[in-house]
Amino acid sequence: MLAFDNLGIRFGGNQAVQGVTGSVTPGIITAIIGPNGAGKSTFFNLISGFYKPTSGTITFGGQDITRLPTHEVVGLGIARTFQTTTIYRELSVLENAVLGHRVRTRSGLWDALLATGRERREGRASEEAAMQALRRVGLEEQAHTLAGSLTQEAQKRVSIALALATGPQVLLLDEPAAGINPEETVNLTRTIRELAAGGLTVVLIEHKMSMVMKLADHIMVLHHGQKIAEGSPGQVSRDPAVVEAYLGGHAAPHIQAELKADLIQNAKDVVSATTTSATGGTPHA
Repeated sequence: MLAFDNLGIRFGGNQAVQGVTGSVTPGIITAIIGPNGAGKSTFFNLISGFYKPTSGTITFGGQDITRLPTHEVVGLGIARTFQTTTIYRELSVLENAVLGHRVRTRSGLWDALLATGRERREGRASEEAAMQALRRVGLEEQAHTLAGSLTQEAQKRVSIALALATGPQVLLLDEPAAGINPEETVNLTRTIRELAAGGLTVVLIEHKMSMVMKLADHIMVLHHGQKIAEGSPGQVSRDPAVVEAYLGGHAAPHIQAELKADLIQNAKDVVSATTTSATGGTPHA
């Protein structure tokens, strides 16, 4: 589906992303992780069309999209949210989602001024698509509420709905759980899992390691702009290069602590599974 080969970008003398090759498996949740400054958001900007690479190629459904403008990338079926919640606070929740579907319409200025039949038809279609997107993120009841009056977690759902209304095959989420509390993180995790269960391919950047390890089917790890590992959560958390990147002083202390906790839990799971296999029954507490 979405693939990238030898992808890289340089800003002056800084090689922000270098030689990243891989692909996104359809229908699963893929997480992009790495210490601060690893190049994760830059990588997202590349595959979503916001940045143009200085090396490498990006393909989607077999089509080269490396140099396509952002709106064409969205039109092909790749939508994203941003690290900082970007919504129109003065508009209603529904109006925000309607704007997302406008990428699928053809009406122009004259259609709007003359209230043409096409404008009316597409307006109805946009509203229907927007309401469907709001239902998928649990905001149908708040459709006519001003987006700016919602909680931070609900505003993040609005930004996801706006992206969903574009009709994507691939949804890119940049730190969706940033700035929300543990209970809200659990609820948002459930929503993301439901989106993937409905057939959507999800790729996310997230610093909350406990969330990543529970949510992701596949993880790709970046460090200093290069891919250093990929695999299942269990494989990645035990990879020596990943452990060194996170526990060797490159990551923020709270992220190091979360990964340590995950490593300990993985070790306990291995011991538990081994004991169960050896005894043929339930392991002792």
